[in-house]
Amino acid sequence: MKDLPKIEDPNVIAGIEHFEDAGVYRLRDDLAIIQTIDFFTPIVDDPFTFGRVAAANALSDVYAMGGKPLTAMNIICFPVKKMDISVLREVLLGGMETLREAEVTLIGGHSVEDDEIKYGLSVSGVIHPAKVIHNQGAKPGDKLILTKALGTGIVSTALKAGDAPVELLARSVESMTTLNRVASEIMAETPGVHACTDITGFGFLGHACEMIEGSETGMLINITAVPAFKGVQELVREGYVPGGLYRNKEYRMHMLEFERSCPDMSADFLFDPQTSGGLLISIDPSQADAFLKRLHAKGIKDAAIVGEVVAEPRGRILVI
Repeated sequence: MKDLPKIEDPNVIAGIEHFEDAGVYRLRDDLAIIQTIDFFTPIVDDPFTFGRVAAANALSDVYAMGGKPLTAMNIICFPVKKMDISVLREVLLGGMETLREAEVTLIGGHSVEDDEIKYGLSVSGVIHPAKVIHNQGAKPGDKLILTKALGTGIVSTALKAGDAPVELLARSVESMTTLNRVASEIMAETPGVHACTDITGFGFLGHACEMIEGSETGMLINITAVPAFKGVQELVREGYVPGGLYRNKEYRMHMLEFERSCPDMSADFLFDPQTSGGLLISIDPSQADAFLKRLHAKGIKDAAIVGEVVAEPRGRILVI
């Protein structure tokens, strides 16, 4: 938060000042530690799947900075008097399944009794101090690449109402349980990457705004190029819109401009709060096409060039 005192430590590479995805602290000239934490209430009915999603979401912040996650600790809130302990076991097994896939070691955790179940992890990773990818630093002319389709928040809202289409729900779960590991590793090997963030609770446009806030750049977003799950727009028209979508929209509208060809409802999915969303990467235009081809070749089929970084309008995003 901006009203918190600034941390004065020369070894802090990324802290709380610029809405970074994770904290980064230099341990020595060739090694830095990345730290992050995230947890939330269930967004799917199956406990095992919830654990998988929560773990993938927590790991994502390390991947967004180009780092390698190494260890994790569970964070658990559980209503022991109202819910069978077998539910918690399935949640934890799901989290461990994702950690095994990521080659991350679970080394402990903490639990408290709560009226509502919540689960997540704190994650520690490593990176070379000179190779940290921040959420700011995009340059005019950069292409913007998004690696996952949007719509998880809208689908989750429909699920709570018992009205999420089976195929659409399966597609959303597949996306949320897919690690950003491969995209991050390709990004770390690619020259010309100037900035990156992962798309989570603030929605696509909310996190895009963070990338340019207070900078000398703006963005141009092509709404028709932004990938979204097939059927999401129909759910929006039927009224399945999470409250966080409206909050995201209200908070960032002063930084946004929509062409008349973008009806409000059609653009709403750009504000949808995501869980375990994709990476939004700002990359030199000379590298963009080759980078996108590498993503597609590695199975990241939804990845797309969704816009570009511009010098004007400074500090604003134009959606066309």
